[in-house]
Amino acid sequence: MGSVFTEVDHEAVKIARVLAADAVEKAGHGHPGTAISLAPVAYLLYQKVLQIDPHDPHWLGRDRFILSAGHSSLTQYVQLFLGGCGLELDDLKALRTWGSLTPGHPEYGHTDHVEITTGPLGQGIASATGFAYAQRFERGLFDPDAAPGESPFDHHVYVIAGDGDLQEGVSAEAASLAGHQELGNLVVLYDANQISIEDDVDIAFSEDVAARYESYGWHVQTVDFGDSQVYREDVDGLLNAITAAQQETRRPSLIVVKTIIGWPSPTKQNTGKIHGSALGADELALLKTALGMNPEETFVVPPTVLDHTRSLRERGQRLRSEWDTKFDVWAARNPEKKALLDRLLRGEVPDLETLLPDFSDVESMATRAASGQVINALAASLPELWGGSADLADSNLTTIKGRASFAPARRSTKEWSADLYGSVLHFGIREHAMGAILNGIALHGPTRPFGGTFLIFSDYMRPAVRLAALMGVPVIYVWTHDSIGLGEDGPTHQPVEQLAALRAIPGLDVIRPADAHETAYAWKTMLERQKNPAGIALTRQGIPVLSRGADSAGGSTLAHARHTARGGYVLAEAEGDLSVILIATGSEVAIALEAREALHSSGVGTRVVSMPCVEWFDEQDDSYRETVLPRAVTARVSIEAGIAQSWHRFVGDSGRSVSLEHFGASADYQRLYQEFGLTSAAVVAAAQDSLALSGK
Repeated sequence: MGSVFTEVDHEAVKIARVLAADAVEKAGHGHPGTAISLAPVAYLLYQKVLQIDPHDPHWLGRDRFILSAGHSSLTQYVQLFLGGCGLELDDLKALRTWGSLTPGHPEYGHTDHVEITTGPLGQGIASATGFAYAQRFERGLFDPDAAPGESPFDHHVYVIAGDGDLQEGVSAEAASLAGHQELGNLVVLYDANQISIEDDVDIAFSEDVAARYESYGWHVQTVDFGDSQVYREDVDGLLNAITAAQQETRRPSLIVVKTIIGWPSPTKQNTGKIHGSALGADELALLKTALGMNPEETFVVPPTVLDHTRSLRERGQRLRSEWDTKFDVWAARNPEKKALLDRLLRGEVPDLETLLPDFSDVESMATRAASGQVINALAASLPELWGGSADLADSNLTTIKGRASFAPARRSTKEWSADLYGSVLHFGIREHAMGAILNGIALHGPTRPFGGTFLIFSDYMRPAVRLAALMGVPVIYVWTHDSIGLGEDGPTHQPVEQLAALRAIPGLDVIRPADAHETAYAWKTMLERQKNPAGIALTRQGIPVLSRGADSAGGSTLAHARHTARGGYVLAEAEGDLSVILIATGSEVAIALEAREALHSSGVGTRVVSMPCVEWFDEQDDSYRETVLPRAVTARVSIEAGIAQSWHRFVGDSGRSVSLEHFGASADYQRLYQEFGLTSAAVVAAAQDSLALSGK
């Protein structure tokens, strides 16, 4: 039996190596080493393994490829060029420059066929677990009874990861979950070149990676290309390992590929110098000479080679045609499921307002409890909605009742009934992996995932949250225990700076509803929005459920909660002339309303603005924002049980903030609010101070 690579394939691999080196040399910076040594691995994947359609990066039936080692972006860019997937030679020449399709790290939504933004190490391989979750869940949603490998919703998730990825803690969290979930559709190729920026990783990384992944329940294989004396890129052995991984349906697969970084660069291979900097003219010439190429030429691709590699387009069209036939048969047999799929692909939801629970007869309720009721009310009509928490289901109230847990049936416990196609997610105490997995689920599309933890532990998942915002993917975070109002657990669990810190992330919606009504409409709005992540911050303690009118505020009538979608709105209007505006969020809205009554009794016209989501308010036009916060009224007070950092732009120099500029303490929440000055009396004093400063 002959090799999987023909002579022209070997020639294409040589060209791939040199293109990577040329691109970094032209840019003057970048990461050439891994792209040079992984050229045959990436070529094998793209040309011989992946089910993709170069003409359609969004094909539903495609395999997903994730370059977790995102710094080695040329590993992917060169193959996208060779395969005719939307990049041309000029794009490689424009590496890492303004406006190019070849940024320093692959960016989702910027370059076709890039499935995820992979900058921070570990995020790619961790999110790949989410991609694998999503594939299985969607198969269960649309085609649960098909034989293995026969459904149009069957495909694999392939990852190239490096030493840095496997050193990051988030990859370990996710790998543990992937093994627990028995994700046979996940195949990771680990480039074990043992070199990082500080050169040989032995100075900091000496564990037995294969044994670790075996302990997680992974199927582990090793393909060793050899040392510098006898180095042979065994692509046939690697293809056999990939084939074995494809046939392993009950375990995720790790293929340890032992390579020499930068091979066959004569003097810089196997060094940290080739990891993250250009080869230099002399070494580049030596590399080209070693490969039998002209050292004086750059970016040379013979037409015969390009014609060969771009035959990937024809192979992709054949695969697509076969898949289309299978899909059409499925669609004809499953018209209701096809209608559901079409709705999800259009990014539509049904009329959610009619599904929201009615809290009109409730006097007091924690917003976390209201959120739990809303989730269950909406989930009945949204089969695409699924989620859970990082071991805090009873506190976050994120469980969809009546649905099974997402896990193999043998993982069932006395409390939870598991099913491969379940909807309730259990992440264990792994907040960071939860964030990355949610990203993978949302990127895979088209379902809507959510995950919960305490607001304080959003710190543990922040890198994944930031990436969600950077990519603009519609993940929902349920962050409960949102302030010192959680009480006796004390300052380690009481978020103070988290709201401001999260609001500092561009593209992240942070929603802190004032009561059960706002919580319901916050969920409605989050699900109707499709373009960015949102986190809803919810109380542990019970707070008043406000009695509201039918629309806008007027007289003694509070505004309807549907105005939540505006981000900020007039909840209670001033009696008489407007003198001061109180701006509050969450549990502090009730305090603002108490202060309003006290101010009115002394003849001060006071408006209360509920500001559940600053980001949504910022999206409104100037005229609307002026009606809520008129510029002429400079006496303003913000009230929030956290640092006031993000409120100055709303209250201005004449305004005041009733806030918490220090850590909390362990006591009942009523005592804490009193001791730390989060009271209506403090708000009244701040309002009077602001009125004096504004000359009123």
